[in-house]
Amino acid sequence: MKLSPRDAPGYFARPDPDKTGLLIYGNDAMRVALRRQEVIAALLGPDAEEEMRLTRLPAGDLRKDPAALLDAIKAQGFFPGPRVAFVEEANDSLAPVVTDALADWRSGDAQVIVTAGALKPASKLRKLFENHKNAYAIGVYDEPPSRAEIEATLAKAGLDNVDSEAMRDLTALSRDLDPGDFRQTVEKLSLYKLNDPTAVSPADIAACAPLSTEAGLDEVLHIVAEARSGEIGPIMKRLHAQGVQPVGLCMAATRHFRTLYTAASDPGGVGQGMARARPPVFGPRRDRMQRQAQAWGAARLEEALTILTDTDLRLRSAGQTAPGLALVERTLIRLAMMVR
Repeated sequence: MKLSPRDAPGYFARPDPDKTGLLIYGNDAMRVALRRQEVIAALLGPDAEEEMRLTRLPAGDLRKDPAALLDAIKAQGFFPGPRVAFVEEANDSLAPVVTDALADWRSGDAQVIVTAGALKPASKLRKLFENHKNAYAIGVYDEPPSRAEIEATLAKAGLDNVDSEAMRDLTALSRDLDPGDFRQTVEKLSLYKLNDPTAVSPADIAACAPLSTEAGLDEVLHIVAEARSGEIGPIMKRLHAQGVQPVGLCMAATRHFRTLYTAASDPGGVGQGMARARPPVFGPRRDRMQRQAQAWGAARLEEALTILTDTDLRLRSAGQTAPGLALVERTLIRLAMMVR
């Protein structure tokens, strides 16, 4: 049977132990693996590995020994409880082996859970599970988690006191990170709030969210956007000593000012525009950038982006002879003077 994306999260959390099997397939191996972990944990509990109620069968091993799957389904262990035979990274070449195993399955046998990459609608493996009366096929797609899935992840981490602003930031973060990184961030947030009875705030999320690779450039960009032109020279010297490249600095400035322009030009206001920024901006940094966007206005920010684009083109030009960092510094000073 085919399970719809709407019903799939509920089944992953509460799978039916009497089903013959489950196929989970999708482009993103991480998303598939996380769903497989979730459903096996829900079926078998936390001690399945130690109690030998979970048998792992990599696809490569199963091709060499096709009978291993049926043996795993029928084997009886020393510990009571449900069992799972897990086939990892399968494809259509294993369809005959899985077909035979499902045909011989009887109540009380180990449930067959199969993971695979992207499968076309005509896939033999996919059709096998979709047409089976007592098995499910579920496609996992590259879609951001729903509000209910985010809340379930928070609940598992013990975070049940999250204010509305923080939930908005978490939703934005879930759309920017892959599922594994998002779960790690939530776990980190849970440890950060350990024994803290106050609600999770945007500042807490900002403290736990993964840092941008350009985090060290943030301060000079804030200095420029806040018209503190006198401070640009000293910080540029430090950036030069750190080996920052002119093109990289220019690109970082362009991203910063593009975010400001997106916020300033949003029909719903600067706050709404900043909430839509990608990658998301959190906590005090978001408040700071909102003030910058309001001070500049959309028209001047559009002019600033034009100047930065021209500078980037000059840096990449074959005829450019001026020192690149000096060229970028002059551009940043020019920008800082614009907002006065």
